[in-house]
Amino acid sequence: MKTVFDQHYKKDFVSEGLLKPCHGELTHFLSDVASMRIITLSDGGWGMCAHNYDGDLLTDEIAQVHRSPGFLTSVLNGVNDDGSLIKEFEASHGTVTDMWHAHLRGEETSLNPLSMMEALIGAMKHSAALMRDSAGGDAQVEKEADKLTDFCGKLQGSIHVQMTSANGGTRDLCGASGLTTKQFVAAVKARLDAQLAAQEDGTKTPMDSLEIDIAKVRQMLDAVDTDKSGRINFDGFVAGLQRLAAAPRKNMA
Repeated sequence: MKTVFDQHYKKDFVSEGLLKPCHGELTHFLSDVASMRIITLSDGGWGMCAHNYDGDLLTDEIAQVHRSPGFLTSVLNGVNDDGSLIKEFEASHGTVTDMWHAHLRGEETSLNPLSMMEALIGAMKHSAALMRDSAGGDAQVEKEADKLTDFCGKLQGSIHVQMTSANGGTRDLCGASGLTTKQFVAAVKARLDAQLAAQEDGTKTPMDSLEIDIAKVRQMLDAVDTDKSGRINFDGFVAGLQRLAAAPRKNMA
């Protein structure tokens, strides 16, 4: 690894000043030493190259230091005999087993699903690229590939906007005021549906134009969704109007 780095990359790294913190040389640590040092590297400006198992451990640790293993995702690259690019997308592995078992028990969980979604979106984007490569000038295939790529961009954007909105993330990001995993997914879906609907009728996305706090809207729905079906019946509708102080009253002029 060091030989390849020194022959092909070191000159560029030195010219950009990227090796100043390590005195001009690529620094090598065993994984256990790296684990002890990694949380002290708080000034930025560093990167990491690791073998597979070491990389799994160290990236898990970085994700945990930043409070959420849901941030961890990885891409493995290879090349087919015909020269086409192979990509394998992974989410975090082995870091949320406790939550999975809690979910199986029917208990409430709250962890941002970014790593899983980034892996799925990455795979979808790559499939679109492969569609284009094999289209052979077929306009319909290229159109479908463009449609898939556009959908991936909207989905990815909806997730990122939701995560960074006030109290719009899950509890690993926002603390006790955060959403459950299901609430977070529902809020992302609402943002995505609004974008797709706006695309269909050519209007501006209402979620963006009005800066609606989707997380709070979801919390309001949950408060009046008595049977937890994701919809409200008449009693729930009345309760919602009361909460908004918008319920019409008898004998009002």
